Amino acid sequence: MILQNKIHVLWGTNGSHLMKVINQVADKHKVIALNTAALSDELMDADNFTRYSFMTSISCEQIGRAAAYYYGHIKENAEKKFYILCQDYTFGHSMADGFKVGLKEYYPQGQLMGEDYHRLFLTDFAPYLEKIKASGAEAIYTGDWIPDAANLLKQARQAGITLPFINIFLDEPNFLHAVGIEGTNGLVHVSQYGADGGAFKTPGQIKFYKAWNDLWEAGKWAAPYDTLLYKHGTGNIGSYKAQTYWFLSVMERAGTTDPEKIIKVFEGDTYIYPNGKLMKMRACDHKAIQDIHVEIYVPPAEQKQSMNIPPYYWYKGTCVTGPSYEIPAEKVLPKADPELCK
Repeated sequence: MILQNKIHVLWGTNGSHLMKVINQVADKHKVIALNTAALSDELMDADNFTRYSFMTSISCEQIGRAAAYYYGHIKENAEKKFYILCQDYTFGHSMADGFKVGLKEYYPQGQLMGEDYHRLFLTDFAPYLEKIKASGAEAIYTGDWIPDAANLLKQARQAGITLPFINIFLDEPNFLHAVGIEGTNGLVHVSQYGADGGAFKTPGQIKFYKAWNDLWEAGKWAAPYDTLLYKHGTGNIGSYKAQTYWFLSVMERAGTTDPEKIIKVFEGDTYIYPNGKLMKMRACDHKAIQDIHVEIYVPPAEQKQSMNIPPYYWYKGTCVTGPSYEIPAEKVLPKADPELCK
């Protein structure tokens, strides 16, 4: 694409192993790489950092620390016994390590009752669920993505395990509807596109939301974008859009596609997302500084705590965001390599 199509920006992607390659190619050919969805902290450490790559997504350690801060400093009568179950590759272990760092920092009275890692695309979680049952855990922390996340939640509920899952990817509305209201109640979601005190606070935010949602309701989105995942344009979809808008704003202000001039504007830049969230780009390692939200999934009648405009619920057939709690940016600063950020 760079050599033949003369593209100026590489935008990506789910999978830190893929993003690492994208960053390397961008560095080799001196084009910008924008990371909106890969979460491994190692992508921007001293060994992997390149001045052409920018990480606007949250990272594994931030997620774990945000979850621990919620339990240690926000939730009343919080659970104290946790079980970690993640996928057995670098990302899964990084997610687990982030939560352990967070517990030590913000919730030292929290106890780990067990820690397991499973192979990718597992279809039978029964052995792990039996261990969780026997452990005495009160909550489960997982970094699993679909299909593993969906299978894990479905099988846990079928096995009679009603414990809350602390997660980032148990948020896909199509499979949440398949699990139903009872099975999704109480899920604890760490979000990079959340808002406390109601999702809509200004006429502009409402206008932005309706511009998307009205088109979806009118059937303007062609398959596969016509499913419930795209109905509201919020959550991870909203974050990916907003991160892209941020970069386009940087390019507009730079007035050029010249990467050196884009870098000059992007380093230390601040930007406000359509949902009101303030972002800042740390110049030393190109990681975004941002508030993170912990969202509690509740039945439709309680979703008005988040969906504060008509019809006052996000979905009728599943629990999703109700109460939402802001974790201030200074409590979850992205991990910094001392060789870069001195």
